Amino acid sequence: MKSNTLKIMILDDDPRYHEAYRYYFNTYLSYDLVGIYTNVKAALLDYNETQPDIIVSEIDIPDIGGIEAIAHFRKLDNDVKIIILSTQTDFELVKKAFKNRANGYLTKPVTKQRLHTALDAIKFEGATMSSDIAKKVIAMFHRKSYNTFSDRENQIVDYLCQGETYKSIAKKLFITASAVNFHIQNIYLKLNVNSKSEALVKLRTLEMQS
Repeated sequence: MKSNTLKIMILDDDPRYHEAYRYYFNTYLSYDLVGIYTNVKAALLDYNETQPDIIVSEIDIPDIGGIEAIAHFRKLDNDVKIIILSTQTDFELVKKAFKNRANGYLTKPVTKQRLHTALDAIKFEGATMSSDIAKKVIAMFHRKSYNTFSDRENQIVDYLCQGETYKSIAKKLFITASAVNFHIQNIYLKLNVNSKSEALVKLRTLEMQS
């Protein structure tokens, strides 16, 4: 990222966005679009030729997936900046992206101004995040935790209070349903209850008392 004009690679398998991206970059002064790709394999094959400074990748890109592709791009250039694009705002997915060394997370649809702002944030600050994602992150840190429970149990308690099912909790936390059930049983034991409804009542009582 030494040049004043940075090279941008886009990975998005939805052709409806391609024309918009080309229009956006025709109006940008500081960013050049070096390629739009519908899969990771094609982007990797052209990587040495395009040598992008910033990669903007859809999370559900075919063949590898946006988050999994981060490691492949970093093998070619450890310093390349990577922004994940997604329609999903699930906190666990956002956390997974940053754990895999993404530099940003931007929710779709992406307007010309939002994309330019995100690219500027990467260029000048090294990271970017949509305002809706930032709010979720802040809310996550503000959520109540109970000293009685482990970190994982507190996560599950929070999802239970949001009305999530065991299956959906397992999906959000990237664990098996049996692991969720194991933690649920420990939560019931600590609360001295025998059902989800009893647990929710007990948790609300504890929250009002704190």
